[in-house]
Parts: sequence; C-alpha cells; structure tokens
Amino acid sequence: MRPAVLFPVGLALAGLASCAPPAAPEAALPDEAFTPVYKGIETRLLDDDLVEFLVEMEGARGIPDVEDYARCAAAQYTLIRGYGFARHLRTNVAERGGVWRGDAIYTISAALPRGVQTIDAEVTVRDCREQGIPTI
Repeated sequence: MRPAVLFPVGLALAGLASCAPPAAPEAALPDEAFTPVYKGIETRLLDDDLVEFLVEMEGARGIPDVEDYARCAAAQYTLIRGYGFARHLRTNVAERGGVWRGDAIYTISAALPRGVQTIDAEVTVRDCREQGIPTI
C-alpha cells in the first residue's frame, strides 16, 4: 500500500484565490458621482414616544443612503421634542423609477434607551450636517 500524500490545504486555497477575476471597477460608485436629491421628510407621531418618518430621495446609491436620511430626520426631530436619544425600530425602503422612499419608525426618549440601534441625537445631527444630509 502506498503512503498517502498530504497536500497543505492552505496552499491549495491560496492557489484557488489567485484564479479569481479582479473586481470590476464599476462595482462601486466613486464619491464624486454621489449627488443625491433629498425630496422631503414627513413626520407622523404615532404615540408620545413613537414616531414614523417618511423620506423620499433621488440619486441614492442604495438602501443605506435612504436609511441615513431617515436617521438624520429622526435625530433632529428628537432634539426638537426636547429629547436626547432615539432607538431605531425598523425601516422599509422601496425604489421606483429612480425615486427612493423610506418608512422608518423610531422611539424617542430623554435617557439612553435599551437596545443596540440607539442614536445620540446631538452627535447624529452634527454628523448629518457634515455629510450634507438634511434634517427636518
């Protein structure tokens, strides 16, 4: 019986990785090409601390841009109401004919709420302004 030949797995995987085609340059848009048009924010108070934000924009690169727009609206609204924090509950995003729409729901509170998707409203509004994302 012949002895088994052991081939290092790492070398085999490294060889396969080098066969992969390079990523296409058009896979990601450069930042210069990002020229969004923010078309508006509608705010609906659902309960004392539960708020829905409907946002609309054109030129989004994808869902995260719409989510950022809604987050900026939520942060500013939180400050307007005299609170300091918000917690993201959900965001639904749809695109049709180049127009992106987001429907986001947040809770707002004076104290840092429990959960992992919380935002400090002051910090977030400042960040939104630096990125050129409008708030309410």
